[in-house]
This record gives sequence, structure tokens and C-alpha cells, in this order.
Amino acid sequence: MQNITTTLRKLFYLWSRSQVPVKQPIKISRIDNLIIFLVCILISIISSYKLLFFSPLNITDIFSWLFTFTEMLISSGILILVSKKENPTISSRQIILILTLLLAVQAMKLALASTISPLSMIIPPALIISQGMGSITALAWVSIASFSWPDPAVAINNNLFFILLVCASVVSLLGGKMRSRAQLLQLSIFVPIGAFLSQSILVGKNNISLIDKKEFVFVKGGIFSDSLLLAIVMLFTILFIPVFESIFGLLTKARLLELADKEKPLIRRLSLEAPGTFEHTLLICGLAEEATRMIGGDIDLIKTGALYHDVGKLHAPNWFIENQDGSKNPHDELDDPIKSAEVLQAHVDEGLKFARKSRLPKLIANFIPEHQGTLKMGYFFQKAKEKNIDINENYFRYKGPIPQSKETAILMLADGCEAALRAMNINASDKEALETISNIVYSRQKDGQLNDSNLSKGEIFLIKRAFLNVWKRIRHRRIQYPTSKNNTFS
Repeated sequence: MQNITTTLRKLFYLWSRSQVPVKQPIKISRIDNLIIFLVCILISIISSYKLLFFSPLNITDIFSWLFTFTEMLISSGILILVSKKENPTISSRQIILILTLLLAVQAMKLALASTISPLSMIIPPALIISQGMGSITALAWVSIASFSWPDPAVAINNNLFFILLVCASVVSLLGGKMRSRAQLLQLSIFVPIGAFLSQSILVGKNNISLIDKKEFVFVKGGIFSDSLLLAIVMLFTILFIPVFESIFGLLTKARLLELADKEKPLIRRLSLEAPGTFEHTLLICGLAEEATRMIGGDIDLIKTGALYHDVGKLHAPNWFIENQDGSKNPHDELDDPIKSAEVLQAHVDEGLKFARKSRLPKLIANFIPEHQGTLKMGYFFQKAKEKNIDINENYFRYKGPIPQSKETAILMLADGCEAALRAMNINASDKEALETISNIVYSRQKDGQLNDSNLSKGEIFLIKRAFLNVWKRIRHRRIQYPTSKNNTFS
């Protein structure tokens, strides 16, 4: 019986490994790790040092300080782990931002706890974190920031603490899903109103300040003044979110939608100077968006990334067949497969330059090289072999890297399938289309292009079905309308 159990466990382990490839964590430099560790130490010191102010100081007080110090250090480590788990591509700058916000809030509790309501200290940072790093990370941050108070003399009203947790949780959950600045503005209005009504019911007209009665805005620790301050701070937070996006590389839903505007200069240039590439881009967007929706990926990310993935073709639009009018092909006049391959690689290199000039976020710029990965330029490699040019196959491969996320991997597959599906006969069957898609996907898998993407076999199956569904939608027939010399039917 034990052997059977052991065998089943091994089979389950092998099956799990085959379904979800192991994704390598992003490496953080030693200097960044040192800075992160020092910030964690500062958080722990600020959160615990007041425990050493008791007089006379005994061994119990020292142990209490050591326990609180260690607790905050471990909590900071857990917060980092949660953020990495939710967002494997999180950068050291973003981790430092999360910890710095926690450090700032702990310092504000020491300096202003008796003056400002905890609502105004904890909810606005939760909005920033949920927008930039996700709801789970924001909830973890709220938990640590809410339960840890550096000054043991500060006593929080239990009802107020409950309201704080509810409001902060609502902001964390909704903030990670909101897709526009207008929705954030609505949140900055309705959350303070909800806090005001909740405090009116649960706290009442009595004093709700944390320790002392100090005049603030209108009334001494009044319910209305606390809610008004929360609304003001949230509005200022929304105004400064674009600054955080720029400094710390945050990529919010609102920012993605702004970048996806087809009137953006780079996209507008693509539509005017490389119209064939632009049309190809729109078709790929349809394929990639449907596939991403099918597997539960980040639709806004792939929709925006797909729009920018081929902007590098702006450096030489006529060298790509979709922008040619059929009269002549520059590659034929060049008649050098090696230089033609260099032109193809240049559209990736130049695309990254365009991305830097336009200050595109890194997650969007990643689509430019990763959608090609290290694929072989088969046509020009074959041309080189026909000319008996003895050259290594690697000269005819893109420089990579291969896709590092599900979204860039989906774009690679959509890029490969788009032309093949569009070229199929309108009378082709679903089986033939699915076979074409499967062959392209299998060739990418066999070539190792999907090894780092973390796509499971089940997700790849859903992606193929999504591509088929999009193809079935776009291969519609159109009737030939009768026309005469004087009439045109519509």
C-alpha cells in the first residue's frame, strides 16, 4: 500500500511539473537587497523603540521590545514575499516603495496619531499600492499597517478600528480593478462618505481622536473633519499617482488605457507610415485579447503591449512585406540574406529605442523583443543555404529573450497564427484552421520559445480554441451587390 501511495505522489508531482513550468524569480542586485533590508530595520526600530522608554526598564520590557522588533521585521519580509507572489515581475524600486510607505505611516503614527485619524494615514497608501502592485499586496500592507502601532500609549476606538479595516480593504480590492482616473475620483468621494456615515452610526458624536482632543480643520477630532481630511488626502494621492508611476515604474490600469489610445504619437505614426503593420497589429490585438481573456490574464496589458510590439518597423516600413505595394521588394534588390536578417533584427532594436524615447513602461517595452524571442528567420536562412553560404544558424535567429510572461507568449503565438489564418481559404473547415494553429503553437513549443512563459498545457489548449473562435468571426462572407450604370445598391 505504501509503494502505491509513493508511486501516486511521484506521478502527481510529475504531472504538476508538466502542467506549470517552474518560473525563475527575478534577480535583485545586492545593493538593492541591502537597501530593502535597511528599510525593514528602520521600520522595526520606529515600530518598537518607544517600548524602551519605560522607567524603570526591566527584563520584561526588553523582551517586549525584542518581540515587537522581530515581529515587524518578519512582517516586512512577509509583505515582500506576498508582493513577489502576486507579481513575479515586481522590481526592487516597487518593493522599496511599499516599504517606504509603511515606514512613513509608522513615523506619522508617532508624530500625528493624536491629531489625525488613522483613516487618513492608511487608506491613501493602500490606494497607491493596489493600483500599482495589486489588491493582495495592498491587503497585506493594510493588515501590517493597521495592527502595528508604535506608541503603546495610543488606544484606538474599537469601532473606529473596524471602520478603518473595512474602508482600507474596500479601497485595496476596488483600487486594483479600477481602469480610469474617473473611477478613482468616484472612490475618493464615496469612501469618505461611507466612513462618515459609519462613524456617525458606530462611533457617534463622542470624541474619536486617538488620545488627545486637538483642534483640526473644524472640530476637535470631529467625525466630519476626519472624513473631509480623508477625501482631501485621497484626491491629492490620485493627483500624485502619475508621479509614482514615473519614478517607481508602476503600471496602473488607467496608465495602460491611456497608452492604448490610438491617437498617441507613436501609434499614430505607425498608422500613417506603416499602415500594413498597423492593420496587422489590430488583427493580432483581437487574437491576443480573446486568448488572454480565456485564460484569465491581464487583458489591458496585452492589448496595450500588442499595439506597440512592432513600432520598430517605423525605421524602415517598406522593408516589411505588409507595407509593400507589390511592385518591388527591397530584399530582392539587396540580394543578401545576412543583411536582410539584420534588417529584421533591427525592427526589434529600433523598437526598443522608440520605447525609451517615448518613455514606455518596461512591461510594455518587453513585448517588443519577447514577441519574437529567439525565433529563426526561416525564409532568409533558406535563401542563405540556396546560395551555399556557410554560416551558423544563430545568425538567422532573433536575439531574444524568449517570452518571460504569459502575455508576451500569447502575443508571440498570435503573431505566428495571424498571417496563416488570414491566408486560409474562406471555405476552410474549423478542423483545418485548428490544425494550422496547433502546428504553429507546437513549433514554438518544440523550439523552446515558451519555456519561461509559465503557460500550462491547459492554458495552451484554451489559447488555441480562442484563436479559432476569432478566426470564425472574421472569415465572414460578403454578397456581391448588383450594380448598374446609374444605381449602386447598398
